[in-house]
Amino acid sequence: MSAPHVHLTDPLSGLAAWLSYFRSAEIPVLAETAEALEALRAREDDVDASMLSSVIQNDPLMTLKLLAHVGSKRRPDAATGTETITSALVMMGISPFFQHFGAQPTVEDRLQDQPLALEGLLDLLKRAERARLFALGFAVHRADLDAGAIQLAAFLHDFAEMLLWCHAPALALKMSEAQRVDPTLRSASIQRSVLNIELDDLRQALMQDWRLPELLVHISDGKHPDHPSVRNVLLAVRLARHTMLGWDNAALPDDIDDIASLLNVSPRIALAFVHKIDQSE
Repeated sequence: MSAPHVHLTDPLSGLAAWLSYFRSAEIPVLAETAEALEALRAREDDVDASMLSSVIQNDPLMTLKLLAHVGSKRRPDAATGTETITSALVMMGISPFFQHFGAQPTVEDRLQDQPLALEGLLDLLKRAERARLFALGFAVHRADLDAGAIQLAAFLHDFAEMLLWCHAPALALKMSEAQRVDPTLRSASIQRSVLNIELDDLRQALMQDWRLPELLVHISDGKHPDHPSVRNVLLAVRLARHTMLGWDNAALPDDIDDIASLLNVSPRIALAFVHKIDQSE
């Protein structure tokens, strides 16, 4: 086991400072992802993009890492059409992938001395997977041609908070505790108080800085909630958050009404539909 990582313990001054920090900060991945990638590395000649994608797609941190790297290699004037993990891998190539991505640092090592933070991060990763499933279900129902990008946007929606758990666990725990003590507090208000920024702003700034696909950046922007694809993502993320501990959250009726409007069905049908998605996990 490696030595404990040195974490940020105090908030940075504002968005520019946070952006600068995370621009060069290493992104750790899940231990199971790191192990699976090493197993594939051992038989690199037999590996194709689909095999790599099946490992990467279950880890939002490794997904982010790959998309950011591919974006960094794209010419400034080039179209950002890569919307899937597989197409990013095809663009990069299998051998260059293994050459660039060596043995990966893991969140389990990084947070070895922060068990509560590791628990918080793993809960957030589970929520991301729920959000992805809900988002895909909504997009397929709506026959949205951008269903793949929509589910990816939902999966990565909270990546700025994931990075915070990895690099500044004390601050992430402080926000979590504030929310626990007073569930009525808005997340954005807590973030401004603890971090001097809102995580949504950091997410969008990092996505643009890393030149992630334009469509992905657009439908991840919660400041345009009237766009159907953006609303699809936001409602999936909301539903995932409100149902993490069961289906008795007080906010759920409003969620279902909004989902019913998005899907153009009655609230009763919308509720049955989301339960069906949940049971398919």
